[in-house]
Amino acid sequence: AIKICREAGMRPILVTGDHKLTAKAIAAEIGLKTKEENIIEGKDLDKLSDEEFERKVKNIEVYARAEPRHKLRIIETWQQKGEVVAMTGDGINDAPALKKANIGVALGSGTDVAKEASDLILLPDSFNIIVAAVEEGRAIIDNIRKVITYLLSDSFTEIILIATSLFLGFPLPIVAVQILWVNLIEDGPLGLCLAFEPKEKDLMKRKPQGQDVPLLTRDL
Repeated sequence: AIKICREAGMRPILVTGDHKLTAKAIAAEIGLKTKEENIIEGKDLDKLSDEEFERKVKNIEVYARAEPRHKLRIIETWQQKGEVVAMTGDGINDAPALKKANIGVALGSGTDVAKEASDLILLPDSFNIIVAAVEEGRAIIDNIRKVITYLLSDSFTEIILIATSLFLGFPLPIVAVQILWVNLIEDGPLGLCLAFEPKEKDLMKRKPQGQDVPLLTRDL
């Protein structure tokens, strides 16, 4: 799952209240292999100014001895850099960070406070579900774009046909009933088929799009 995240342009980060050595061992166990200099403890994080932390945050992959305020600071720093942050937690102390993150994800076995502060709840408790949710979300966006592109191209054909006829003084080539027939009977089923298109093979190898990227892009 960690490998898939990285291929998809997502940045997995481990934030824990455990000792530095324990955090490093957990990171290695889940496939988050990192260098010693990319691990930082909460007490060392306190020594960094906001400017210093903003410069170093991209290199830090594991946070040990982290307190709730540290989690908030990490999330806020990434958000200030324009990134979309998802936070996973299960305890009462995780609630502020879960609420602050763009997407708060609570474990199904977590506390009620954590669940209430979250946008998603994992059932069962598996990181793979988050990866699957991202993949499904990307597939939905892809298919929405396909449907809109198809419907717009068809609508523009009708608009050009009617506008040209009016400009040249010809009678309308199609009437309202015919337009409804084309849009509902002919285009409707095709649009539904596009909406349920299978996922693209390279879906999880694309870089994530920014929050300011419109649904319809120039490529379409």
